[in-house]
Amino acid sequence: MLIAGAALLCLSQTLMAQTTLKEDSIQEVVVTGTGTQHLLKDAPVQTEVISHRQLQQYAGRSIEDILSGLTSSFDFSENDMSSRLQMNGLGNSYVLILIDGRRLHGDNGGENDLSLIDPHNIEKIEIVKGASSALYGSDAIAGVINIITRKHREQGVMLENTSRFGSFGDVRQHNGLALNYGKLSSYTNFQLQHSDGWQNTSEEAPSQTEYHITDSRNKTVNRHTNWQLAERLTYQLTPKTEIYADGSIYWKRIYRPCGHHPGVDVKTWDLQYDNASLSVGGKWKLGGGTDVITLDADWKKHAYNYNYTDTTLTDGYVNGRFTNFYPYFPGDKELQSDQRLTNISLKGVFSLPYEQQLSTGLEYRYDWLKAPMRVAGGKATDNTEAVYVQDEWALLSPLYITGGLRLTRNEGFGTRLTPKLSAMLKMGELRLRATWSQGYKTPTPKELHYQYIKNMNGVYLYLGNENLKAQHSNYFGVSVEYSVGHLTLTVAPYFNKVNDMITLVTIPTKQAPGELITKYDPIRVRQYQNMEDAKTYGVDVTLRYQGRHFTAGGSYSYLDTKANQYDSENDVMQHVTIDGMAHHKANVYATWNHDFSKHYQLGIGLYGRMSTKRYYQIDGNGKGYQLWRLSTSHQFGKNRRLEAGIDNIFDYVDRTPHGLHLGTTTPGRTVYVSLTIRFNQGKILTNKFKSNLNTRENEQD
Repeated sequence: MLIAGAALLCLSQTLMAQTTLKEDSIQEVVVTGTGTQHLLKDAPVQTEVISHRQLQQYAGRSIEDILSGLTSSFDFSENDMSSRLQMNGLGNSYVLILIDGRRLHGDNGGENDLSLIDPHNIEKIEIVKGASSALYGSDAIAGVINIITRKHREQGVMLENTSRFGSFGDVRQHNGLALNYGKLSSYTNFQLQHSDGWQNTSEEAPSQTEYHITDSRNKTVNRHTNWQLAERLTYQLTPKTEIYADGSIYWKRIYRPCGHHPGVDVKTWDLQYDNASLSVGGKWKLGGGTDVITLDADWKKHAYNYNYTDTTLTDGYVNGRFTNFYPYFPGDKELQSDQRLTNISLKGVFSLPYEQQLSTGLEYRYDWLKAPMRVAGGKATDNTEAVYVQDEWALLSPLYITGGLRLTRNEGFGTRLTPKLSAMLKMGELRLRATWSQGYKTPTPKELHYQYIKNMNGVYLYLGNENLKAQHSNYFGVSVEYSVGHLTLTVAPYFNKVNDMITLVTIPTKQAPGELITKYDPIRVRQYQNMEDAKTYGVDVTLRYQGRHFTAGGSYSYLDTKANQYDSENDVMQHVTIDGMAHHKANVYATWNHDFSKHYQLGIGLYGRMSTKRYYQIDGNGKGYQLWRLSTSHQFGKNRRLEAGIDNIFDYVDRTPHGLHLGTTTPGRTVYVSLTIRFNQGKILTNKFKSNLNTRENEQD
């Protein structure tokens, strides 16, 4: 890794000394850090961007592949319940994922279903690290990932198709239809994802089974299929007023093999997910400046079901009452949870005297959970209201200051203020940034009320906890960014302390509710509990060389975590690490692009990502790994593109037995090929109208 990194650095420095060419690129505009537009190099809050050019060159199969391959701050653990994301030491529930500024909703056991995101419909990705609750509310303790989708600006009709095929039956399909006529715009997006799955080992973990099993049918990743159909309509009511409506439906099924060893891999049901969403909103520009008011109303549903493949007797809540040995037969579908989110937000951005820009807003959120088999009473709800204000002040140039404050009221946990203060000092090509912010997150209905029973050579209980406290955090981060010629270096140390952090803890069986112990005699009980406190601290380093034809660079993340948890059984304080932490992670890359003619452009990229051991409190640690990828892109004119490459060039496979933690789930060396064909029929927009569209699309929804 060090040799590769040194080689890339030497090559980039050599090319920088030899070339006088400057890249003809448009300055990147970002919105996520403050909710308002800024050039990336002048954004008051440190923001990391994965550009459209990087996305095209890397050609990732999924958002997990893209984030882990292009930045060192992320780790993923893929499983049937989706991908467990970790960002700078904190997991999914602390990372807010936005699509065009609006919250992603698709919770599977605490993890967002990231296959809701179509990787072929992404324009760029903006990443802001650290607590952002003052601006975005709950879930933004570790940071924010804003997926900004592609916009289609030509009048008339645009039709596009992308088909990608890879090893292990991997199929990715994207179809888009854009219609733009006068004031009305429509975009219809369809995506399909399928994989046959794979098995890296047939051995079950000896510590979790009664027998030594070496011929298990369990797969590392099961066969699965999902599709999504989405529509967005936009109407330009007046030159200063825009209204929109969009919606989507989504379906996913995970096919699980039935085993023959009792209590280990006997699975008598597949998993099925049914999602739907509907949003309406509008945007009003005031006067002739940048003042704008937006109103958005979102409704989103995520339903998780068992599809039975064999006769099964289950225990759980049926119509609000606990029932033993309730029968299900092949073809029956049983609802496990139906989560619905209603979110209404009103936001205004106003220019004030003395170089100030004020953002203010109101939000209302209603969470509704129906889980007949997992929640006593069958349902649980939660209400949250918030008001926030943020002021950006540029009067002291070259010092820029941003301050924000949110007041949140939750029906079960009362009222809390969360402030944020950021500053940036510009000195030529040097940018110094500093941020202090607080985060606040109330327990979810699942964490409070869920009860889940898992049979695996004995009974495992997973319990909610109605005595949980709300979590709050303090984040401190600084960054130094320096550019010279084509080379940019960023160093960003941070510290994040989370008080009353909620996590699953293994507890003595005698501490579980008595009726559950009597019914099941479990061998392990895990319950959501508050830690006394948890700390994450580290440093992110990014080095980038960007020329006209050649780019190279890399990122490195050092992370350490400390957590204190009270052991009630032994009356002692335990010192633990946060699950999934790895001390060292890194990414390196080098790409070369050349236009051989106006009809053919070639791109070649080499990418590497590395991680040391990942630590867990139970079931073993995940092994360190090093993965390398070669990608090629071939652009034929404007409307045809071919991508092909090899992932995991050196064929690394983690063969840790089932039931223990993996460093990576990769099946080994894989190949892929992708073809995009686009058809355009219509008039190109005028430069003035393009400029107006760009301004509208870059504003925060």
